[in-house]
This record gives sequence, C-alpha cells and structure tokens, in this order.
Amino acid sequence: MAGILTLDRNGIAAAVALGVLILMLGGNYGVFFLLDMLLFLAMAAVVTNVGAGRKKGIGVYERSRGWRNVLSNGIAPLGIVLLYFANSHYGFAQPQSIVLMYVASVAAISADKFASELGVLDGEPVMLVTLRRVKKGVSGAVTLLGLASGAVASLIIGLSLLAVYGSPALILVVVVLAAGVAGNLVDSLFGYWEEKGVGNKYTSNLACAIAGAAVCAALILVF
Repeated sequence: MAGILTLDRNGIAAAVALGVLILMLGGNYGVFFLLDMLLFLAMAAVVTNVGAGRKKGIGVYERSRGWRNVLSNGIAPLGIVLLYFANSHYGFAQPQSIVLMYVASVAAISADKFASELGVLDGEPVMLVTLRRVKKGVSGAVTLLGLASGAVASLIIGLSLLAVYGSPALILVVVVLAAGVAGNLVDSLFGYWEEKGVGNKYTSNLACAIAGAAVCAALILVF
C-alpha cells in the first residue's frame, strides 16, 4: 500500500482498477499476480523517497504520479494476465511460462524504477547508446549504481517465485533476473530517443515492461 501513496487521485483510481482486473482475471494466480504488483508499488515508494533532498536539488524528484504512469507500467503485465486467462480456457501454452513472463515484466519495471531513482544519486551518468557523459536526470543515461540497483530489484521480484514453486524455482529466478535487467536496458535505449523528441517516459516504460516479458519468453524457448 505504501507505493500507492506516490500516486495522485487519478493514479490511485487507475491502480485500483488495474489491481481488480489482475485479481479477477488471474485465476489461481490472481492473488500472486496482484501481490507482485503491490510489491513493485511498495518498492517504488521506498526508492522514490531515498535521497529526496538531493533529488530536489537537481530537479529530478517526482513525488506524485498519475494514471499515465500506472498504465505505462501496468498495461503489459495486465496484457499477460489476459493471456493467462485466455490460456486457462483454450490451453495453448504452458501456464508456468505465462506466469514467468508476468513476473519478468514486473521485474523489468522494478529494475527501471530502482535504476532511475537510485542511479541519479551516483556519479556522473553516461548515455547508454553513445557512452558520453551527460547531466543527471537525462533519459537514456546510466550509472553503475543504477544498473546494480536495477539488478537487485529484478532479483527481489524474481524471488517471489519461490513462494509459488519452492526451491526448484531458483533457475527460474535467474531467468527473471536476466529478463528484468534486459528490460531496464531497453528502457534506457528508448530514453535515448526521448532526448531526441521521439517518444516519452511513458512509451519507454511500456517498452521496458514488454521487453522484460519478451526476453523471458525467448529464454524459456532456449532453455
């Protein structure tokens, strides 16, 4: 619930609607899907307020977020839940694969949130595409702290699989970790184009979430 406190009224309404849909359409995994999203929201609230004073000083502190933030981060996970719902009726895929894609999508947006909120507290960032040094807060830029913290966030979300599948899920956690990190990097690639006037932070967030799920699906096919 702590994460919802970082949302404005419209953001809260969108988050509640998203949560209800995830719970209703997620079938046997509805509660798990919802708890993973709530974990993301809670972690987002924590890292948003870490170093708030320094963030305000450089003009990158964003205390309140709206419905666009909710949809850009949540529409891909919701789409995967819809896929799970359809699969429960038509059986065209392994349910576990869809569950993994959902978790990987949440891991990706979590990695992005940690990277952006904590990475800005590190030293001078570099643009991922060009490796040139840029100002703090520039879209598409990365720091070592940001990348590392993003990986930690992805791992935390991935570990939630242990609650469902137990210790045999450790290899699945690794898959989610890799997919989440990849999604975060995709967000930075899209951020580069943001700075050139193509897209915005919402399209980057959406790409991040989709990439996390897509990379996870690819890894499942390989292994």
